[in-house]
Amino acid sequence: MVEAFKIVSQKAVRLVDRAKLTEHTFMIIIAIIIGVLAGFSAIGIRASIEFISELSFPNTGSFLQSVIDAPWYLKAFAPIIGALIVGPIIYFFAPEAKGHGVPEVMQAILQKGGRIRARVALIKAMASAITIGTGGSVGREGPIVQIGSSIGSSVGQFFRMPSNRMKTLVGCGAAAGIAAAFNAPIAGALFSVEIILMDFAVAQFSPIVISSVMATVISHHFEGDFAAFEVPKYTLAGPQELVFYFILGILSGLTAFLFIKTLYYSEEIFDNRLKIPEYLKPVIGGIGIAIMAFSAPEVMGVGYDTINIALHGKLIWYFAFLLIFLKVFATSLTLGSGGSGGIFAPSLFMGAALGAAFGGLIHGLFPSITTTPGAYALVAMGGLVAGTTRAPITAIIIVFELTNDYRIILPLMITCIISTILSSKLSRESIYTLKLLLRGINLKEGTEINLMNSIFVKDIFDKEFDKIDASDNFSKIVNKIISGKNAEFPVVDDRGLITGMISINSIKNYLFEKESLQNLLIAADIADTNFECLHLDDTCGSALEKMTKYKADGLPVVAEKGSKKVIGMIWERDIRVAYQKEIERRELSENLASRIVMKDDGVQVNFYEGYSINEIHAPKSFFHKSIRELNIRARFGVDVLSIKRKTKYDYKVLPIPNPDFRIEPDDILIIAGEIKNINLLKNIE
Repeated sequence: MVEAFKIVSQKAVRLVDRAKLTEHTFMIIIAIIIGVLAGFSAIGIRASIEFISELSFPNTGSFLQSVIDAPWYLKAFAPIIGALIVGPIIYFFAPEAKGHGVPEVMQAILQKGGRIRARVALIKAMASAITIGTGGSVGREGPIVQIGSSIGSSVGQFFRMPSNRMKTLVGCGAAAGIAAAFNAPIAGALFSVEIILMDFAVAQFSPIVISSVMATVISHHFEGDFAAFEVPKYTLAGPQELVFYFILGILSGLTAFLFIKTLYYSEEIFDNRLKIPEYLKPVIGGIGIAIMAFSAPEVMGVGYDTINIALHGKLIWYFAFLLIFLKVFATSLTLGSGGSGGIFAPSLFMGAALGAAFGGLIHGLFPSITTTPGAYALVAMGGLVAGTTRAPITAIIIVFELTNDYRIILPLMITCIISTILSSKLSRESIYTLKLLLRGINLKEGTEINLMNSIFVKDIFDKEFDKIDASDNFSKIVNKIISGKNAEFPVVDDRGLITGMISINSIKNYLFEKESLQNLLIAADIADTNFECLHLDDTCGSALEKMTKYKADGLPVVAEKGSKKVIGMIWERDIRVAYQKEIERRELSENLASRIVMKDDGVQVNFYEGYSINEIHAPKSFFHKSIRELNIRARFGVDVLSIKRKTKYDYKVLPIPNPDFRIEPDDILIIAGEIKNINLLKNIE
């Protein structure tokens, strides 16, 4: 099966090559495919949830009404049975399907070049449909995003796309998922770039938009132009009412913070403190939901029925206030225990409940200057999404696309921005990035620091360094500093152990009394003991932090932690050079990979002025001769990086060849060197 897939994939890539498509055209075609597949997947998961819901709670109307009317034994056992099924499915087939899914997509982009296993889409769909259909307090949007992203990744892997293009395709799938979930194509595209790709400057934005639109078209065609929520007409009572929306933004930020902390506290308890098999943990969540089914069935499932009630102002304010905390607890329990589903719908639910409670209270107190509670419920939905995801633009656009009413924009912007600011102050990480941080992935440090943390001290430290003996007098110290090439000098004792650091700045105050001090002061007297050593396994990111801390241009390096034996120095300038080289190396690799995927004959990638990497067909005079015999480097001044050898179906890339490797007809040489030398080699027969 795997071999057959590879053959089909190879043939598809060859067809693309023969078609001579431009890369942009090819990406547009792929984006359309992903959008269509993600659109059908969204329809499929909604149908699956509905099917499981009807099995669990016989349909007597809406899902909420069906739960209320269901016999007690269904309320008691449906969530538990669902958890018993979901736990083993996730544990044994795709652990990535656990939880709300979006952090897993972000991690795949950051660490795996956008590669997501194809099975994740199927397992996530099954697990989420069962969790939601049996009453789990989670949303369907997160699963649809993860499924769409998995589809985008699978399509990219099928066509052997390089990592930078693969990430764009994953973004296409995520955008299509949100667009199909809400019938909101603009929000889908913005969700992808603001949350999934975390980059508004993404090079290829048009494929993401096209996938989003295509998924919406598919959803419209097969399910009609449905509205995710029944939104009543919005009105703003007057400019004075904006004060209340400012307060609503504060309350939204506080609620978002509560949700983030409760969710991850629940996950921490289930992951680290509860010592039972992983596949049985969801049962505990199922038991909790079963108990809540008797007293607060509103928190079960995606909660859209309750949201619609809140939007129409039919939710009593004090009951709505209680529902906020019940939903926080129910969702944290479901996801923390290992259930599968999203946090988008729960955030909308909490926002609607918060807005209904706040709007109901102030409308009762100030009826003449406030609008109906439903308006506050609608705006607070955006506020909660903004506060939890830290994506205010996406939140604003989603609510706007639900209403298509410009009058809601101003209060919506106020609430969403205030919620985001306050939530960010209370919790540095969003509900998505906190999970990544707990896995050791720090997005807030940015690309530069993350790249710095991939370069180690052992790779660039300077083994040749000047040092000062602790017993050197002041005259010797000055002479060494003046003749030395650097500004920092480790001070070592007679055993070679470091006792301090001396820099030009540390002696400048003594220079005026050099004559009188030259035999009185020794290095041990003026050495700065406030310093830290770096060891070989430290990263350059850590080295820069310590240099900044001690305002030093360089720091001593020891072999291992706790040692005082100096083996070298590391300098800030060397770190900057290594960083720039790593940037160039990565850009070169991605550029070369991209050019080779959409290849023409004689691919050429320039990397330094006058130098390039080329693909050339092996000259006839090279056939059946070894690289040693041909002496390619000496004769032509180029290096053979690798060789692509023709197989039955495609070319196979061989690793760096050894000197005895023999070149065969139809081999393609990947060579690097000066352009003039490469051109000379191209003309060899």
